[in-house]
Amino acid sequence: MGCSGCSVGSNGQPKGCRSNGGCDSGGCNRLNTFDWLSSMHIEDSDPFDIVEVSFKNGARKGFYRKKDYAQAVTGDLVVVETGNGHDIGEITLSGDLVRLQLKKKKTKASDVLHEIIRRANQRDEERLDEARSLEHQTMVRARAIARTLGLEMKVGDVEYQGDKRKATFYYTADGRVDFRELIRHYAKEFRIKVEMRQIGARQESARIGGIGSCGRELCCSTWLTDFKSVSTSAARYQNLAINQAKLSGQCGRLKCCLNYELDTYMEALEAFPEQADRLYTEAGQAILLKTDIFKGIMYYAYDHERGRGKVYPLSVEIVAQIRDMNKNGEKPSDFAQFGAAITFEEPEEEIQFADVTGEIELPEEKKRRKKKKRNRGRNRNQKGGDQKRNNSSKTKEVQGKPQKGNNTPNNGPKNAGQKGTNKKRNNNRFKKRGSRNNGPNNTNSNQKNNNKDNK
Repeated sequence: MGCSGCSVGSNGQPKGCRSNGGCDSGGCNRLNTFDWLSSMHIEDSDPFDIVEVSFKNGARKGFYRKKDYAQAVTGDLVVVETGNGHDIGEITLSGDLVRLQLKKKKTKASDVLHEIIRRANQRDEERLDEARSLEHQTMVRARAIARTLGLEMKVGDVEYQGDKRKATFYYTADGRVDFRELIRHYAKEFRIKVEMRQIGARQESARIGGIGSCGRELCCSTWLTDFKSVSTSAARYQNLAINQAKLSGQCGRLKCCLNYELDTYMEALEAFPEQADRLYTEAGQAILLKTDIFKGIMYYAYDHERGRGKVYPLSVEIVAQIRDMNKNGEKPSDFAQFGAAITFEEPEEEIQFADVTGEIELPEEKKRRKKKKRNRGRNRNQKGGDQKRNNSSKTKEVQGKPQKGNNTPNNGPKNAGQKGTNKKRNNNRFKKRGSRNNGPNNTNSNQKNNNKDNK
């Protein structure tokens, strides 16, 4: 069946697996059908003149009327008429099997209007290959034009007609898109007739194809034709964990396979008693933890024992019996009389040693913040005074340095000149403080000075 890694060449053989037209899954077309009736070589007394034709390796199918002059059978490439020119496809079904397909698709035979023109020749196949080679670069350019126009849409696939007169652009969008201006740009850029067709996310993945999480090709691109809505209730009925990463497919929606076994689970759940989430006994209230649908066992645990990991497995018949007793106002003594309890113990963690390289990450070093300067609020005059004071002290210290002829050692205490300057500075500070004070000490000192002047 068709996947993105197993494209079909011009000669009809797959490029990827090279199994001469047939792989393990049965073919190389999407949504392929097996015409088993035609392979039996049985003459049909009442022939059916409608055949099924697939385009682009099964990405699209249609029904066409076959005339006697066409002389085409199942597996032949034919040229069919469309509303705008002609297209090239392959006959996949013929005979009475087409009647079943019409019934499945809910299509009437009277609604089939287009006919098969003739069998395709070598020139038709070459033109079809040229059209298929233009699709990828056309899609890339179409996405760029849509982005420049600011349209919230995504072009998922482009399909050219066999005569290269028309191209169908398949796009996905959350809402309605006004693409009138976009069509003008496409027609000017590609010089073809443009048809825009909106599809859903599931149809987009069906056209692109791929491999699912199960290891097989996607169901939507191989055999699934009708896409039913899938809800999270289907996962709840099957006791699956609501994990969006595991439940969603490549299209970003919930997997279609959630609906495959849903009917079986719904039939099995009919045998289970309803409104049995809580049971009451003389030992206390019990809550339903888990339901094993295949074994028919329901697991309960008491409220006061839930932290201990003690669980009581009860069959469906016993649960129905206890529920009927609770409705009548009766309570059994304990679950122990119906069956043994199961205690789930946590396994001890095994100490595993691993290589330090690449296993342990050291924490990042914290950078030390620089301390902010506290004395930022000083005035400029005060800064200038400090600078003058420092300069004066430096000059005094230079003057007080010992000369070469002195006998004072270099590593000894401070020199005498420096001590003198310090004493004068201290005296000046004390004088300033004394002048500011208005206490009795200040008055006495002033009187003494006056007496000295009088003498």
